Amino acid sequence: MILEKSKNTLFTALKWIIICTIIGILSGSASAFFLIALEWATHYREENNWIIWFLPLGGLLIGLSYYYWGQSVVKGNNLLLEEYENPQKTIPLKMAPLVLFGTLITHLFGGSAGREGTAVQMGGAIADQFTGLFKLDKSDRKTILILGISAGFASIFGTPLAGALFALEVVIFSKINLKSVPLSFLTAYVGYYTVEIWHVKHTIYSIPFVPEMSLTTLFWIFLVSILFGLAAMLFSRSTHLWGNLFSKTIAYPPFRPFVGGIILATALFFIGTSKYTGLGVPMIVEAFSTPNAPYDFLMKILFTGFTLGAGFKGGEVTPLFFVGATLGSALSLIVPLPIALLAGMGFVAVFSGATHTPIACTVMGLELFGLESGLFIGLACLIAYFFSGSVGIYKTQIVKGPKYHLYQKFKRKGTDLL
Repeated sequence: MILEKSKNTLFTALKWIIICTIIGILSGSASAFFLIALEWATHYREENNWIIWFLPLGGLLIGLSYYYWGQSVVKGNNLLLEEYENPQKTIPLKMAPLVLFGTLITHLFGGSAGREGTAVQMGGAIADQFTGLFKLDKSDRKTILILGISAGFASIFGTPLAGALFALEVVIFSKINLKSVPLSFLTAYVGYYTVEIWHVKHTIYSIPFVPEMSLTTLFWIFLVSILFGLAAMLFSRSTHLWGNLFSKTIAYPPFRPFVGGIILATALFFIGTSKYTGLGVPMIVEAFSTPNAPYDFLMKILFTGFTLGAGFKGGEVTPLFFVGATLGSALSLIVPLPIALLAGMGFVAVFSGATHTPIACTVMGLELFGLESGLFIGLACLIAYFFSGSVGIYKTQIVKGPKYHLYQKFKRKGTDLL
Protein backbone atom coordinates (compact mmCIF):
# COMPACT_ATOMS: atom_id res chain seq x y z
CA MET A 1 0.00 0.00 0.00
CA ILE A 2 2.78 2.41 0.98
CA LEU A 3 4.81 1.42 -2.08
CA GLU A 4 1.81 1.96 -4.37
CA LYS A 5 1.12 5.36 -2.79
CA SER A 6 4.76 6.36 -3.27
CA LYS A 7 4.59 5.33 -6.92
CA ASN A 8 1.46 7.43 -7.45
CA THR A 9 3.08 10.43 -5.77
CA LEU A 10 6.22 10.03 -7.87
CA PHE A 11 4.18 9.66 -11.05
CA THR A 12 2.14 12.78 -10.24
CA ALA A 13 5.27 14.80 -9.44
CA LEU A 14 6.94 13.64 -12.66
CA LYS A 15 3.82 14.49 -14.67
CA TRP A 16 3.72 18.04 -13.35
CA ILE A 17 7.45 18.56 -13.85
CA ILE A 18 7.02 17.53 -17.48
CA ILE A 19 3.98 19.82 -17.87
CA CYS A 20 5.84 22.77 -16.31
CA THR A 21 8.87 22.20 -18.49
CA ILE A 22 6.90 21.98 -21.74
CA ILE A 23 4.76 25.02 -20.88
CA GLY A 24 7.86 26.99 -19.95
CA ILE A 25 9.69 26.05 -23.14
CA LEU A 26 6.73 26.72 -25.44
CA SER A 27 5.72 29.96 -23.74
CA GLY A 28 9.31 31.16 -23.48
CA SER A 29 9.90 30.40 -27.17
CA ALA A 30 6.70 32.25 -28.09
CA SER A 31 7.85 35.24 -26.02
CA ALA A 32 11.30 35.14 -27.61
CA PHE A 33 9.79 35.21 -31.10
CA PHE A 34 7.42 37.98 -30.03
CA LEU A 35 10.24 40.10 -28.60
CA ILE A 36 12.31 39.74 -31.77
CA ALA A 37 9.34 40.57 -34.00
CA LEU A 38 8.37 43.48 -31.75
CA GLU A 39 11.87 44.92 -31.92
CA TRP A 40 11.76 44.75 -35.72
CA ALA A 41 8.31 46.41 -35.83
CA THR A 42 9.50 49.17 -33.49
CA HIS A 43 12.67 49.91 -35.48
CA TYR A 44 10.80 49.91 -38.77
CA ARG A 45 8.21 52.37 -37.43
CA GLU A 46 10.86 54.67 -35.98
CA GLU A 47 12.70 54.79 -39.31
CA ASN A 48 9.50 55.25 -41.34
CA ASN A 49 7.22 57.67 -39.47
CA TRP A 50 4.84 57.87 -42.43
CA ILE A 51 3.60 54.41 -41.51
CA ILE A 52 1.36 55.86 -38.80
CA TRP A 53 -1.14 56.73 -41.55
CA PHE A 54 -1.77 52.99 -41.88
CA LEU A 55 -3.07 52.83 -38.28
CA PRO A 56 -6.72 52.87 -39.45
CA LEU A 57 -6.08 49.98 -41.84
CA GLY A 58 -4.19 48.07 -39.15
CA GLY A 59 -7.03 48.68 -36.73
CA LEU A 60 -9.55 47.42 -39.25
CA LEU A 61 -7.52 44.25 -39.81
CA ILE A 62 -7.37 43.62 -36.05
CA GLY A 63 -11.07 44.34 -35.66
CA LEU A 64 -12.06 42.03 -38.52
CA SER A 65 -9.79 39.21 -37.35
CA TYR A 66 -11.32 39.21 -33.87
CA TYR A 67 -14.86 39.74 -35.15
CA TYR A 68 -14.80 36.77 -37.51
CA TRP A 69 -12.32 34.42 -35.82
CA GLY A 70 -11.69 35.61 -32.28
CA GLN A 71 -14.92 36.51 -30.52
CA SER A 72 -14.38 33.67 -28.05
CA VAL A 73 -10.99 35.12 -27.01
CA VAL A 74 -11.53 38.87 -27.42
CA LYS A 75 -11.62 39.39 -23.63
CA GLY A 76 -7.90 38.63 -23.45
CA ASN A 77 -6.43 38.63 -19.94
CA ASN A 78 -9.89 39.02 -18.46
CA LEU A 79 -10.85 35.70 -20.05
CA LEU A 80 -7.95 33.99 -18.27
CA LEU A 81 -9.12 35.41 -14.95
CA GLU A 82 -12.73 34.46 -15.67
CA GLU A 83 -11.78 30.89 -16.50
CA TYR A 84 -9.65 30.68 -13.39
CA GLU A 85 -12.47 31.84 -11.15
CA ASN A 86 -15.16 29.77 -12.88
CA PRO A 87 -13.67 27.11 -15.20
CA GLN A 88 -15.97 26.45 -18.17
CA LYS A 89 -14.25 25.84 -21.51
CA THR A 90 -10.65 25.32 -22.53
CA ILE A 91 -9.21 28.55 -23.91
CA PRO A 92 -8.85 28.16 -27.69
CA LEU A 93 -5.26 27.98 -28.89
CA LYS A 94 -6.11 30.60 -31.53
CA MET A 95 -5.87 33.21 -28.78
CA ALA A 96 -2.07 33.05 -29.14
CA PRO A 97 -1.68 33.86 -32.88
CA LEU A 98 -4.52 36.37 -32.83
CA VAL A 99 -3.10 38.45 -29.99
CA LEU A 100 0.41 38.12 -31.43
CA PHE A 101 -0.75 39.39 -34.83
CA GLY A 102 -2.87 42.16 -33.27
CA THR A 103 -0.08 43.42 -31.02
CA LEU A 104 2.54 43.48 -33.77
CA ILE A 105 0.16 45.41 -36.04
CA THR A 106 -0.58 47.86 -33.21
CA HIS A 107 3.12 48.54 -32.60
CA LEU A 108 4.14 48.58 -36.26
CA PHE A 109 1.69 51.37 -37.11
CA GLY A 110 2.22 53.46 -33.98
CA GLY A 111 -0.37 52.49 -31.40
CA SER A 112 0.54 52.93 -27.73
CA ALA A 113 0.45 49.56 -25.98
CA GLY A 114 2.51 47.08 -24.01
CA ARG A 115 3.55 43.47 -24.38
CA GLU A 116 2.76 41.64 -21.14
CA GLY A 117 -0.88 41.04 -22.14
CA THR A 118 0.27 39.34 -25.31
CA ALA A 119 2.80 37.11 -23.55
CA VAL A 120 0.36 36.19 -20.78
CA GLN A 121 -2.39 35.36 -23.27
CA MET A 122 -0.04 33.26 -25.37
CA GLY A 123 1.18 31.47 -22.25
CA GLY A 124 -2.35 30.92 -20.95
CA ALA A 125 -3.64 29.61 -24.28
CA ILE A 126 -0.67 27.27 -24.70
CA ALA A 127 -0.90 25.99 -21.13
CA ASP A 128 -4.65 25.35 -21.22
CA GLN A 129 -4.24 22.85 -24.06
CA PHE A 130 -2.79 20.46 -21.47
CA THR A 131 -6.16 20.37 -19.72
CA GLY A 132 -7.63 18.05 -22.33
CA LEU A 133 -4.36 16.26 -23.08
CA PHE A 134 -3.95 15.12 -19.47
CA LYS A 135 -7.69 15.07 -18.67
CA LEU A 136 -7.24 17.48 -15.75
CA ASP A 137 -10.05 18.36 -13.34
CA LYS A 138 -11.13 21.93 -12.51
CA SER A 139 -8.66 22.31 -9.66
CA ASP A 140 -5.73 21.21 -11.80
CA ARG A 141 -6.93 23.42 -14.63
CA LYS A 142 -6.62 26.42 -12.33
CA THR A 143 -3.03 25.41 -11.73
CA ILE A 144 -2.47 25.16 -15.48
CA LEU A 145 -3.72 28.73 -15.99
CA ILE A 146 -1.40 30.00 -13.27
CA LEU A 147 1.51 28.26 -15.01
CA GLY A 148 0.65 29.92 -18.33
CA ILE A 149 0.48 33.38 -16.76
CA SER A 150 3.71 32.76 -14.86
CA ALA A 151 5.64 31.58 -17.92
CA GLY A 152 4.38 34.43 -20.10
CA PHE A 153 5.14 37.17 -17.60
CA ALA A 154 8.54 35.84 -16.53
CA SER A 155 9.76 35.29 -20.07
CA ILE A 156 8.63 38.63 -21.48
CA PHE A 157 10.24 40.76 -18.74
CA GLY A 158 13.13 38.54 -17.66
CA THR A 159 11.90 38.50 -14.05
CA PRO A 160 11.18 34.88 -13.03
CA LEU A 161 10.51 35.53 -9.34
CA ALA A 162 8.11 38.38 -10.10
CA GLY A 163 6.48 36.34 -12.88
CA ALA A 164 5.74 33.44 -10.57
CA LEU A 165 4.43 35.73 -7.82
CA PHE A 166 2.38 37.84 -10.23
CA ALA A 167 0.56 34.74 -11.50
CA LEU A 168 -0.28 33.76 -7.92
CA GLU A 169 -1.05 37.24 -6.59
CA VAL A 170 -3.33 38.33 -9.44
CA VAL A 171 -5.70 35.46 -8.46
CA ILE A 172 -4.84 35.42 -4.77
CA PHE A 173 -8.38 35.99 -3.54
CA SER A 174 -9.68 32.96 -5.41
CA LYS A 175 -8.92 29.47 -4.20
CA ILE A 176 -5.30 28.54 -4.95
CA ASN A 177 -4.13 24.94 -4.81
CA LEU A 178 -0.93 24.93 -2.76
CA LYS A 179 0.87 22.82 -5.34
CA SER A 180 0.47 25.78 -7.74
CA VAL A 181 3.08 27.72 -5.77
CA PRO A 182 6.24 25.65 -6.47
CA LEU A 183 4.98 24.77 -9.95
CA SER A 184 4.54 28.47 -10.77
CA PHE A 185 8.16 29.15 -9.85
CA LEU A 186 9.42 26.15 -11.82
CA THR A 187 7.52 27.20 -14.94
CA ALA A 188 8.63 30.82 -14.60
CA TYR A 189 12.28 29.83 -14.50
CA VAL A 190 11.94 27.46 -17.44
CA GLY A 191 10.28 30.23 -19.45
CA TYR A 192 12.94 32.74 -18.40
CA TYR A 193 15.87 30.49 -19.31
CA THR A 194 14.23 29.55 -22.60
CA VAL A 195 14.35 33.20 -23.67
CA GLU A 196 17.97 33.31 -22.52
CA ILE A 197 18.77 30.27 -24.66
CA TRP A 198 17.27 32.06 -27.67
CA HIS A 199 19.75 34.90 -26.93
CA VAL A 200 17.02 37.51 -26.59
CA LYS A 201 18.08 40.34 -24.28
CA HIS A 202 15.95 42.36 -21.89
CA THR A 203 16.35 46.05 -21.11
CA ILE A 204 18.67 46.74 -18.16
CA TYR A 205 17.78 49.43 -15.61
CA SER A 206 19.80 50.61 -12.62
CA ILE A 207 19.53 52.80 -9.54
CA PRO A 208 23.15 53.81 -8.86
CA PHE A 209 22.58 55.68 -5.59
CA VAL A 210 20.20 55.09 -2.68
CA PRO A 211 20.12 57.59 0.23
CA GLU A 212 19.89 56.65 3.88
CA MET A 213 16.43 56.23 5.33
CA SER A 214 15.19 59.03 7.60
CA LEU A 215 11.91 60.60 8.70
CA THR A 216 12.26 63.24 5.99
CA THR A 217 12.91 60.57 3.39
CA LEU A 218 9.89 58.61 4.60
CA PHE A 219 7.73 61.69 4.20
CA TRP A 220 8.80 62.11 0.59
CA ILE A 221 8.34 58.40 -0.12
CA PHE A 222 4.81 58.56 1.25
CA LEU A 223 3.96 61.68 -0.75
CA VAL A 224 5.27 60.50 -4.13
CA SER A 225 3.80 57.03 -3.63
CA ILE A 226 0.34 58.54 -3.21
CA LEU A 227 0.85 60.28 -6.55
CA PHE A 228 1.94 56.98 -8.10
CA GLY A 229 -1.24 55.37 -6.80
CA LEU A 230 -3.41 58.15 -8.21
CA ALA A 231 -1.63 57.82 -11.57
CA ALA A 232 -2.42 54.09 -11.55
CA MET A 233 -6.06 54.84 -10.84
CA LEU A 234 -6.18 57.39 -13.66
CA PHE A 235 -4.63 54.88 -16.07
CA SER A 236 -7.13 52.14 -15.20
CA ARG A 237 -10.14 54.44 -15.35
CA SER A 238 -8.94 55.93 -18.64
CA THR A 239 -8.65 52.55 -20.35
CA HIS A 240 -12.12 51.49 -19.21
CA LEU A 241 -13.59 54.89 -20.13
CA TRP A 242 -12.38 54.76 -23.74
CA GLY A 243 -13.44 51.13 -24.08
CA ASN A 244 -16.97 51.90 -22.90
CA LEU A 245 -17.16 55.00 -25.09
CA PHE A 246 -16.18 53.14 -28.26
CA SER A 247 -18.54 50.23 -27.55
CA LYS A 248 -21.47 52.60 -26.98
CA THR A 249 -20.90 54.88 -29.96
CA ILE A 250 -19.77 52.40 -32.66
CA ALA A 251 -21.96 49.32 -32.96
CA TYR A 252 -19.85 47.37 -35.47
CA PRO A 253 -16.70 46.25 -33.55
CA PRO A 254 -14.21 46.25 -36.49
CA PHE A 255 -14.96 49.95 -37.09
CA ARG A 256 -13.85 50.87 -33.55
CA PRO A 257 -10.10 50.45 -34.10
CA PHE A 258 -10.52 51.82 -37.62
CA VAL A 259 -12.00 55.10 -36.33
CA GLY A 260 -9.60 55.06 -33.40
CA GLY A 261 -6.71 54.65 -35.82
CA ILE A 262 -7.77 57.72 -37.81
CA ILE A 263 -7.90 59.81 -34.64
CA LEU A 264 -4.60 58.43 -33.31
CA ALA A 265 -2.71 58.96 -36.58
CA THR A 266 -4.02 62.53 -36.86
CA ALA A 267 -3.09 63.30 -33.25
CA LEU A 268 0.43 61.87 -33.67
CA PHE A 269 0.91 63.93 -36.82
CA PHE A 270 -0.06 67.19 -35.13
CA ILE A 271 1.94 66.70 -31.92
CA GLY A 272 4.99 65.99 -34.06
CA THR A 273 6.60 63.33 -31.87
CA SER A 274 6.57 59.55 -31.70
CA LYS A 275 7.70 59.25 -28.09
CA TYR A 276 4.22 58.21 -26.92
CA THR A 277 3.90 55.42 -29.49
CA GLY A 278 4.69 51.74 -28.95
CA LEU A 279 6.30 50.60 -25.71
CA GLY A 280 8.18 53.81 -25.02
CA VAL A 281 11.25 51.97 -23.69
CA PRO A 282 13.74 54.69 -24.77
CA MET A 283 11.74 57.22 -22.76
CA ILE A 284 11.69 54.88 -19.77
CA VAL A 285 15.48 54.42 -19.89
CA GLU A 286 16.02 58.17 -20.27
CA ALA A 287 13.76 58.88 -17.28
CA PHE A 288 16.38 57.35 -14.95
CA SER A 289 18.89 60.08 -15.80
CA THR A 290 17.05 63.06 -17.32
CA PRO A 291 14.00 64.80 -15.79
CA ASN A 292 10.86 64.39 -17.86
CA ALA A 293 8.31 67.03 -18.70
CA PRO A 294 5.46 67.00 -16.16
CA TYR A 295 2.94 66.10 -18.87
CA ASP A 296 4.74 63.06 -20.35
CA PHE A 297 3.05 60.56 -18.04
CA LEU A 298 -0.37 62.08 -18.75
CA MET A 299 0.17 61.85 -22.50
CA LYS A 300 1.10 58.18 -22.21
CA ILE A 301 -2.04 57.50 -20.16
CA LEU A 302 -4.13 59.28 -22.80
CA PHE A 303 -2.58 57.51 -25.80
CA THR A 304 -2.52 54.05 -24.23
CA GLY A 305 -6.05 54.27 -22.86
CA PHE A 306 -7.32 55.43 -26.24
CA THR A 307 -5.35 52.79 -28.18
CA LEU A 308 -6.54 49.84 -26.08
CA GLY A 309 -10.03 51.26 -25.62
CA ALA A 310 -10.45 51.52 -29.39
CA GLY A 311 -9.72 47.81 -29.76
CA PHE A 312 -6.04 47.65 -30.65
CA LYS A 313 -4.08 44.85 -28.96
CA GLY A 314 -1.17 44.74 -26.55
CA GLY A 315 -0.59 44.93 -22.84
CA GLU A 316 -0.80 47.65 -20.25
CA VAL A 317 2.23 46.93 -18.08
CA THR A 318 5.05 48.53 -20.08
CA PRO A 319 2.96 51.71 -20.52
CA LEU A 320 2.46 51.58 -16.75
CA PHE A 321 6.25 51.42 -16.38
CA PHE A 322 6.44 54.47 -18.66
CA VAL A 323 3.86 56.37 -16.64
CA GLY A 324 5.53 55.61 -13.32
CA ALA A 325 9.11 56.22 -14.46
CA THR A 326 8.36 59.51 -16.21
CA LEU A 327 6.22 60.75 -13.32
CA GLY A 328 8.98 59.90 -10.84
CA SER A 329 11.54 61.54 -13.12
CA ALA A 330 9.47 64.73 -13.36
CA LEU A 331 9.02 64.79 -9.58
CA SER A 332 12.81 64.81 -9.15
CA LEU A 333 12.69 68.52 -9.99
CA ILE A 334 10.91 69.24 -6.70
CA VAL A 335 11.48 66.13 -4.54
CA PRO A 336 14.93 65.84 -2.88
CA LEU A 337 15.49 62.19 -3.82
CA PRO A 338 17.76 60.79 -6.59
CA ILE A 339 16.13 60.82 -10.01
CA ALA A 340 16.90 57.16 -10.72
CA LEU A 341 15.37 56.11 -7.40
CA LEU A 342 12.19 58.10 -8.05
CA ALA A 343 11.92 56.71 -11.58
CA GLY A 344 12.46 53.17 -10.30
CA MET A 345 9.91 53.59 -7.51
CA GLY A 346 7.34 54.91 -9.97
CA PHE A 347 8.21 52.18 -12.47
CA VAL A 348 6.91 49.41 -10.19
CA ALA A 349 4.56 51.38 -7.91
CA VAL A 350 2.15 52.45 -10.67
CA PHE A 351 2.14 48.86 -11.91
CA SER A 352 1.39 47.70 -8.35
CA GLY A 353 -1.57 50.04 -8.03
CA ALA A 354 -3.09 49.19 -11.41
CA THR A 355 -2.86 45.40 -10.97
CA HIS A 356 -3.35 45.08 -7.18
CA THR A 357 -0.11 43.07 -6.93
CA PRO A 358 2.24 44.88 -4.49
CA ILE A 359 4.24 41.77 -3.56
CA ALA A 360 5.06 40.77 -7.13
CA CYS A 361 5.89 44.38 -8.02
CA THR A 362 8.21 44.74 -5.04
CA VAL A 363 10.05 41.56 -6.05
CA MET A 364 10.20 42.80 -9.63
CA GLY A 365 11.84 45.98 -8.38
CA LEU A 366 14.42 43.93 -6.51
CA GLU A 367 15.13 41.83 -9.61
CA LEU A 368 15.48 44.87 -11.87
CA PHE A 369 17.15 47.42 -9.58
CA GLY A 370 18.92 45.44 -6.85
CA LEU A 371 18.47 44.85 -3.13
CA GLU A 372 19.79 48.26 -2.07
CA SER A 373 16.60 50.02 -3.13
CA GLY A 374 14.35 47.30 -1.72
CA LEU A 375 12.86 49.25 1.20
CA PHE A 376 12.04 52.26 -0.99
CA ILE A 377 10.53 50.04 -3.68
CA GLY A 378 8.48 48.01 -1.20
CA LEU A 379 7.01 51.07 0.53
CA ALA A 380 6.19 52.72 -2.80
CA CYS A 381 4.41 49.60 -4.09
CA LEU A 382 2.41 49.16 -0.89
CA ILE A 383 1.33 52.80 -0.57
CA ALA A 384 0.47 53.11 -4.27
CA TYR A 385 -1.52 49.89 -4.00
CA PHE A 386 -3.75 51.38 -1.30
CA PHE A 387 -4.17 54.75 -3.02
CA SER A 388 -4.96 53.45 -6.52
CA GLY A 389 -8.66 52.89 -5.98
CA SER A 390 -10.77 49.77 -6.20
CA VAL A 391 -10.70 49.44 -10.01
CA GLY A 392 -7.64 48.02 -11.76
CA ILE A 393 -6.78 47.31 -15.37
CA TYR A 394 -8.34 43.82 -15.20
CA LYS A 395 -12.12 44.09 -14.91
CA THR A 396 -12.62 40.47 -13.83
CA GLN A 397 -9.91 40.46 -11.17
CA ILE A 398 -11.28 39.80 -7.69
CA VAL A 399 -10.08 42.43 -5.21
CA LYS A 400 -10.49 41.61 -1.53
CA GLY A 401 -8.36 41.84 1.59
CA PRO A 402 -7.47 45.09 3.43
CA LYS A 403 -7.79 47.24 0.32
CA TYR A 404 -11.25 45.88 -0.44
CA HIS A 405 -12.48 46.57 3.10
CA LEU A 406 -10.99 50.06 3.04
CA TYR A 407 -12.90 51.05 -0.09
CA GLN A 408 -16.08 49.38 1.14
CA LYS A 409 -15.95 51.80 4.06
CA PHE A 410 -15.71 54.70 1.62
CA LYS A 411 -18.79 53.43 -0.20
CA ARG A 412 -20.80 52.97 3.00
CA LYS A 413 -19.98 56.56 3.94
CA GLY A 414 -21.18 57.73 0.54
CA THR A 415 -17.70 58.57 -0.73
CA ASP A 416 -17.09 56.73 -3.97
CA LEU A 417 -14.38 58.99 -5.35
CA LEU A 418 -11.88 56.16 -5.69
